[in-house]
Amino acid sequence: MDCNTGGYRPHSIEVPSFLTALRFWWKLGWISFGGPAGQIAIMHKELVEEKRWLSDEHFLHALNFTMLLPGPEAQQLATYLGWRLHGAKGGIAAGALFVLPSVLILFALSWLYMAGGHLDWVAGLFHGLVPAVIAIVFCAAKRIGSKALKTPALWVVALFSLIAIRFLAIPFPLIIIGAGLIGWLGSRRYPTQFPAGKGHKAISDIKPALILPPAPKASWPRSLRISAVCLTLWWLPVIALGLSLGWKSIHAQEGIFFSKAALVTFGGAYAVLPYVAQQAVETHGWLDQAQMIAGLGLAETTPGPLIMVLQFVGFVGAWQNPGDFSPLASATLGAAITTWVTFLPCFLFVFLGAPHVEGLGEKPALSATLNAITAAVVGVILNLALWFTWHAFQPEAGRIDYFVIILAIAAWFAIEKMKLDVLPLLGICALLGLGYSFL
Repeated sequence: MDCNTGGYRPHSIEVPSFLTALRFWWKLGWISFGGPAGQIAIMHKELVEEKRWLSDEHFLHALNFTMLLPGPEAQQLATYLGWRLHGAKGGIAAGALFVLPSVLILFALSWLYMAGGHLDWVAGLFHGLVPAVIAIVFCAAKRIGSKALKTPALWVVALFSLIAIRFLAIPFPLIIIGAGLIGWLGSRRYPTQFPAGKGHKAISDIKPALILPPAPKASWPRSLRISAVCLTLWWLPVIALGLSLGWKSIHAQEGIFFSKAALVTFGGAYAVLPYVAQQAVETHGWLDQAQMIAGLGLAETTPGPLIMVLQFVGFVGAWQNPGDFSPLASATLGAAITTWVTFLPCFLFVFLGAPHVEGLGEKPALSATLNAITAAVVGVILNLALWFTWHAFQPEAGRIDYFVIILAIAAWFAIEKMKLDVLPLLGICALLGLGYSFL
């Protein structure tokens, strides 16, 4: 079906230039705090509600797609959206710029941590960001939930998703598969409770969205070409390290281990971190438990995917096992190979599957299935929001952080009632956190 027809009302929104999109992806990388839930919230607010580069339907279909892939779903969502706007160069730019600021910040903080630097002022800034993240995440859950949970049955799916992942410890992929199965069966028996979406080209709200050009079609030559390029880029540095430094070297071992981790990270960072922590701490002995917890704390309070904690693991592991390098040189190489093999596969998965996303909303059975998956995703986002909020409000047993509670409420009010943008909100909260740290 021609993307220039199909129900959109005429409007003046134009496809942004590549330079305009580039500036946005660079900005997004610096403000994408709060783990996947917060990052998805920010992208929805910026791309769907404000810029109108995508409709709600299209955004939710893209979110469903990336939630099914191994790897950090927020970064993959940015990659997909960049690809949809400007092709391969747009996807590469969006995916790379989404993580580059966190790579730079976490590298600096990792060096300060290992070199014994003083991080109190940094902790103060990030302490102020925590309430802003809480407000952003809950606003996201409200906005996405209000659009996705259209029937009582979908509310039930979201609730069971929350219970399953929070209290029953059911793996995330099984939750998604179960929700999809419920949606498919439900659409056949109870179509009013499990309705099919209207497709990307439907008007999902009052504001019109950008009319995107037709997406490239999937084909075997295209898939083989993408696979060859991405697999070569993925494994060439690992093989080079193994041949030059030896396969027993820390850098080659990190390249192999984190390549395997990239294939099993379904459900995002929270699902894979127990596996990585066990292997890195207990099996390989690259770092100890206290260092692992410190790395998670640093990754939690920096922009970008939470899975960036793997860069910290690679940095610390190589710092403490430098071989013939200096500690800093070894750590730099360890952080680089870890980051490379963690995120390069994301481009492979997205570019291979992205053309198939475009037709999902046009098939009623698949659309109803994806609506149920979206409802489950709302439950997962709410779970992340509750998990993050609980640990922020009570960072230690018996101690309540009233500063975070009060500022989170104020931040929520600023977003919902005063319509304050994300960037100034983060800046104000960071400065308040810095000031509070001096009291």
